[in-house]
Amino acid sequence: MSDFSIGVDLGGTNLRVAAVTSEGRLLEKVSIETKVSLGPEPAIDKMCGAIQQLIAKYKNNNLCGVGLGLPGIVDIENGIMRKAANLPGWENYPARAEIERRLRTSGILQNHAQVVVENDARAAGFGEHWIGAGRGVRNMAMLTLGTGIGGCVILDGKIWYGMNGMAGEFGHVTVEPDGQPCGCGNRGCAERYASASAIMRMAREAIASGAGSLAQAASSDAEFGVKSIFQLAMQGDEHARKIFRTFGRYLGILLADLVNILNLEMFVIGGGVASAWESFAPTMMNELCARSIVFGATASNAASCAAASNAASPKKETVDSQVPANSLRQTVITRAVLGSDAGLYGAAHLAELANHKFAKDMK
Repeated sequence: MSDFSIGVDLGGTNLRVAAVTSEGRLLEKVSIETKVSLGPEPAIDKMCGAIQQLIAKYKNNNLCGVGLGLPGIVDIENGIMRKAANLPGWENYPARAEIERRLRTSGILQNHAQVVVENDARAAGFGEHWIGAGRGVRNMAMLTLGTGIGGCVILDGKIWYGMNGMAGEFGHVTVEPDGQPCGCGNRGCAERYASASAIMRMAREAIASGAGSLAQAASSDAEFGVKSIFQLAMQGDEHARKIFRTFGRYLGILLADLVNILNLEMFVIGGGVASAWESFAPTMMNELCARSIVFGATASNAASCAAASNAASPKKETVDSQVPANSLRQTVITRAVLGSDAGLYGAAHLAELANHKFAKDMK
């Protein structure tokens, strides 16, 4: 008999639920179409049904708990979904209490098993830290590039929440003063330039300016989206390539700010748009080199980065050449490796840790 937990990832159109062992082995994963726009009750019904099925199927194992990754601002301490721009009707919804009530009423959840809630981006970052790209790294940050930009900071192996649980809002760092208006009320936020919605905005603008190849692709493909634009870029289409160069530039500006401020060992890039890495990474790295003295001093390719930085900005302060190259730890920028499952692993592991803390407190 082995320990396992349930991880849940709630998206705008799909609900995914997985059973994950304490060693990080995926036992089973189910995906259910759901319309969160209809409010919380239908989605919670489907979620609890899937959770119960998985728990019943693996009843010969020891259940530690259930972890939920929810989009938006989540009150971790009280288990409440405070606000989610894309989830109408979910504001101030008591997600943890409602799910726990249903599962305990059904008898499927025993007293020792814990239910925890977390922001979906932080759950993904925690998953990558546990068994993904950040395994073995004590301090790291993760950026999830999707419709917007989510963030997670991990310090000394633990999620850093800030004063009231809102740390890691990387998507709302300003990268273009007086730039595109953002739903948060600011202008020029990173997610207006380095997200899936930003790519689609730039594509629409290019089509309006006469980008025939993009217009043709959009008219002939009912599912025209970021993946379509990426494929065009990989085929050499200059309009699509320009979009991803712009995307990479602004992502590099954001990363330079984060590297300079946080000075962490690793920055992991995940989310759906990360699959287009080949199209934006070169520009992203060049921009990062040019703008971050910290990265220039600590990158694994510090010498070539310094050359790129000096070429892009001749007057930029450079690192003292007297500093031995091996005296500084390296800053690593890398892709996530768990893909869309990162949040499932992270949420499940958070539930397991909550169970261990509960057991310890009961002694």
